[in-house]
Amino acid sequence: MAGRKSSSKARATRPTTVAAYLASLAPERRAVIEEARALVHKHISKGYAEFMNWGVINWGIPLEEFADTYNGQPLCYVALAAQKNYNSFYLMGAYDGSNGAKLLADAFKKAGKRLDMGKCCLRFKHLDDLELTSVAKLIAMSTPKDYIAYYKRTKGLTMRATAS
Repeated sequence: MAGRKSSSKARATRPTTVAAYLASLAPERRAVIEEARALVHKHISKGYAEFMNWGVINWGIPLEEFADTYNGQPLCYVALAAQKNYNSFYLMGAYDGSNGAKLLADAFKKAGKRLDMGKCCLRFKHLDDLELTSVAKLIAMSTPKDYIAYYKRTKGLTMRATAS
């Protein structure tokens, strides 16, 4: 029971704005996250909104624009987080069947860099750990309209809408 209280207290103290999130980071961590954030802003397609969700910076589709998500949360396309021992990009384009993961793997190998990645979580300490051209390309790969269409296909929402 005590574990639950500390867990819910930790959630309650999560920053609710990007500015508060950045301010909560140590200066050296904040510098890396701000650089990564600038990379996203430079390359992400118009129409994605930046917001806080799950305690990290997200770029995605707000519920006001697309509410039919499986978990009732805004639809995330890219997220950025300062974890305890590393930073993370959550790149849904690496997980959406568009060959984004292969694009990253090939580019990192060619650049002689180590790819530290789960299904969509790209871990790094500094931006120069990344092969930035492929990361930028992956971020720019999908418009909000394309991403919603992909999401609807994978969740069977297109068929459900036409079946009623």
